[in-house]
Amino acid sequence: MARRDTPEVFLAGYAEVLRGACATGRRLTRDELDVLRSRGERAAEAGIGLRALVRAQLGQARAVRAELAPGAAEHLLASVEQAVDAFAEGHERAQRLAVRQEEAARREFVDDLLYGRSDLGRLAERAVRFGLMLSHAHAVAVASGGDSYDDGHPLTRRIESSLVARFGDRRILLTTKDGRLICIVPGDQSDVLAYFAKQAYAAAEGGRVAVGRPHPGAGGVVHSYEEALNALDLADRMGLDDPVLYAADLLVFPVLTRDRQAMAELVRSVLGPLKGARGGPRPLLDTLAVYFDTGCVAAEAARRLSLSVRALTYRLERIRQLTGADPGDPVHRYTLQTAVIGARLLDWPDHDLL
Repeated sequence: MARRDTPEVFLAGYAEVLRGACATGRRLTRDELDVLRSRGERAAEAGIGLRALVRAQLGQARAVRAELAPGAAEHLLASVEQAVDAFAEGHERAQRLAVRQEEAARREFVDDLLYGRSDLGRLAERAVRFGLMLSHAHAVAVASGGDSYDDGHPLTRRIESSLVARFGDRRILLTTKDGRLICIVPGDQSDVLAYFAKQAYAAAEGGRVAVGRPHPGAGGVVHSYEEALNALDLADRMGLDDPVLYAADLLVFPVLTRDRQAMAELVRSVLGPLKGARGGPRPLLDTLAVYFDTGCVAAEAARRLSLSVRALTYRLERIRQLTGADPGDPVHRYTLQTAVIGARLLDWPDHDLL
């Protein structure tokens, strides 16, 4: 008797179907083909590979052929061709359904993981299926680019293959969310995140990668993910041009904006007088920003602003006159630079300070 996990169990009555078709020279009926498709589906669900199934079919076909008259062999071949197609169609249908179900389960897990919406105990159990041990610390890297990425995007597939080829089974989860690439790894595997960042930045034209800090537990994944997203947002607002950003290097900025009202008051009192300048505050504010970004090197700041050193010096003097703060004075410089950072974070003067 055939075991339940062998191809033969799904071929019961198959030889009789072939004999009946060959006896009259007919094609397989619609009902017979439906049964074969159904059995192909069930075989796939039972984990029987298509090659093993076809081999079993051919074995039974050879046994039937030995019973037939020589002239019936050609018709047997046509019947077997129909049968194999029906089995394969059912098998492939089950495989596609299984893939869709797996993708849906993976997407649901990723959504729950990154938003922290599920029971943490249940989430940890589900995580094992996708290679994560949420009892450990994890870090998250997020890559954004000119394109919108999903799990089937060629870039996603290429980077996933590259990670597997280089690191093998390192409990890496590569996925996508809101058009961005996301890489989740154990917190002690910074080399994986560095490699992911390099690959993602190189592949995504005009892209940028942000890496959150490692945090323990299921909630730690959410925390690291949010840090990476905040780093990307901060880079846009601050005009940072680094292709790879590390949340650990940007901790000063959340500190500066923790008291938003105090920061708004600093910007208003220190930089507000720039509104009295001809052309508004923007040219002088940009001058300060570039001057501080270059380490207060006048020649380099002038070059970046496409100004002469003399014109830059004039602007700095105009800032001193309007604000009462001298960019060349160390004490005043700290106040001015903090206010300029606050202006970037609060998007002033394009938006009013609350």
